[in-house]
Amino acid sequence: MTNNPFLVKSELPYQLPPFAQISEDHYLEAFYAGTKEQMTEIAEIIAQSEITFENTIVALEKSGQTLSRVLNVFYNKSSSDTNDRIDEIEAEIAPKLAAHSDAIRLNPELFNRIKKLIDANPKLDAESDWLLNRYYRDFLQAGAALDESSRGRVKEINEQLSALETVFAKNLLADTNELAVFVNDIAELDGLSENQIAACKAAAESRGEADKWMISMVNFTGHPLLASLKSRSLREQIMKNSLLKGIRNNQNDTRETFTKMVKLRAERAQLFGCTSHAEYVIQEQTATHPDRVHEMLRKIAPAAIRNAKREAEEIQKVIDSSDKHELQSWDWDFYTEQVRIKKYSLDTAQMKPYFELERVLKEGVFFAAGKLFGITFKERPDLVTYHSEARAFEVFNEDGSPLGLYIGDFYTRDSKRGGAWMNSLVDQNHLLGQLPVVVNNMNIPKPPAGEPTLLTYDETTTLFHEFGHALHGLLSNVTYPRFSGTSVQRDFVEFPSQVNEMWILWPEVLDNYARHYKTGEPLPQQWVDKLNESTAFNEGHATTSYLAAAVLDLAWHSINPDTEIVDVELFEKSAISDYGLDFSPVPTRYRSSYFSHIFAGGYSAGYYGYIWSEVLDADTVEWFKDNGGLKRENGDHFRQQLLSRGGSIDSMQMFRNFRGRDADIQPLLRRRGLN
Repeated sequence: MTNNPFLVKSELPYQLPPFAQISEDHYLEAFYAGTKEQMTEIAEIIAQSEITFENTIVALEKSGQTLSRVLNVFYNKSSSDTNDRIDEIEAEIAPKLAAHSDAIRLNPELFNRIKKLIDANPKLDAESDWLLNRYYRDFLQAGAALDESSRGRVKEINEQLSALETVFAKNLLADTNELAVFVNDIAELDGLSENQIAACKAAAESRGEADKWMISMVNFTGHPLLASLKSRSLREQIMKNSLLKGIRNNQNDTRETFTKMVKLRAERAQLFGCTSHAEYVIQEQTATHPDRVHEMLRKIAPAAIRNAKREAEEIQKVIDSSDKHELQSWDWDFYTEQVRIKKYSLDTAQMKPYFELERVLKEGVFFAAGKLFGITFKERPDLVTYHSEARAFEVFNEDGSPLGLYIGDFYTRDSKRGGAWMNSLVDQNHLLGQLPVVVNNMNIPKPPAGEPTLLTYDETTTLFHEFGHALHGLLSNVTYPRFSGTSVQRDFVEFPSQVNEMWILWPEVLDNYARHYKTGEPLPQQWVDKLNESTAFNEGHATTSYLAAAVLDLAWHSINPDTEIVDVELFEKSAISDYGLDFSPVPTRYRSSYFSHIFAGGYSAGYYGYIWSEVLDADTVEWFKDNGGLKRENGDHFRQQLLSRGGSIDSMQMFRNFRGRDADIQPLLRRRGLN
């Protein structure tokens, strides 16, 4: 234990975890030492006869530092570079961590101290007062005010749920890897670029299949390559494999796992006097109640499906003029590109040479952040990260003062879960004197050595989006760890990341990064004009697919504990049909069996948050445009009133402080072509 690097604060720059010293054996040691240490700290808080904000709330904020260090590193590792041993460790600690958390938040003596502070209404500064009230709400939400029997059952449920989430994630990753499509004849890959074909070859070689090409499955329905592949039979196989994740009646089938989860969540909600898990969760979000969410989604759904069917008619006309078959889900992306070319003279596949990863990152993402916030980036290859592909960048304020560390881990691998996300290794806060260390993970196919990494337009969008989350963490300027960075209400957290997408086509930014990787020529202006003209193109499909997933999430989390789930597929069909979103060429973005957001990612009853946040995002984009766009004064206002505040004030009040009023839904409707 004396050599365990988690037991002491890192002496590396920005308290970067000492990855060169960390071994897998250290995780369990530090986890058990950290939980023991924090329980001792909690006992010391309770033992004090006097009750003050400092010796209770501030002491709680300072507790558990060893545990935080190991968990931040471990859960980043388990999501981005797992293996059998990491999976075993996660299975062991997940229920124990839930029990540990409950031992604190369900402690009646500790809750009594917090309640007495609330009743005493001490004179505190605004952030401290909000912290006290958030702790009180956190403890209530955890069940601290329940009777002893109910508290005991909540503990049991939490431990079971934690274990089931781990099983879901492990099985889904295994099934996703098994469902990769292997291609024996390069002719089947007709339509792909040389780089894409090379990436497929490299992926197959990594699996020991040197004479084949491999198309890895992604975490959502469909696949980016469906837009380019000419082979209809291969497209069909990819789509069908995509839809099979977690429902193959094998050892990786996730249905039994997640149906247990939704029933346990429903039972827990009833213990809190709520009618459903959705009500239990959403009461603490900006939406406040599921009815408000359904009200907004039902306003959008009819226009979304109407647009999707109109788009399908256009695609069918293209098919009828050449290939003579009925439109299916595996055809949509391929023929949509043909419609885009016909309608807008725009072929997004031709844009890839202009979106080379290094330029997009440094001359696009970093450049826009520098113009807006005055921050600069310096790569630090001397800093060891958790994986050889994860790169560290030091971030500075305009005056040269250190701001934090940004780690980019861009390539896909079998050990990484699907999708794209942001993690925090060190949370900014003044109480412990910490600057932020944040991680962006993506799943870009890695080209062979020496070849450039060329991004699709969607991948470019994802990079800007995830960096928006990173900015939320990097620009955090709060006193308490509880409020650091993205620690906001779940249906607010996507808002800053969505705003950051606006700079992709901003002329000054685009001209700086969208250059042909061989010739240096800028992206042709007529293509840019067509991109801007076609912003609502295919939004019927995108919105319908997204809404179907959001509806599924709400449906699963509106059931009773005794609801009999005889047929998962039938449940899905019923939920989606109830909204009028059932349209076979446009499947839900996530089927339940691979819906990691809600069964392994903390978004249960919260997937609606993307479009809920987009209302704020679309309104904010209009504010930026009305005020001159990429200007320092605009960035400073956004930073000071919103990004730097983390969760230190009410989210909607924070938006009002920034915007000067409540959000208007009309910009969102215009953006998605739904008005």
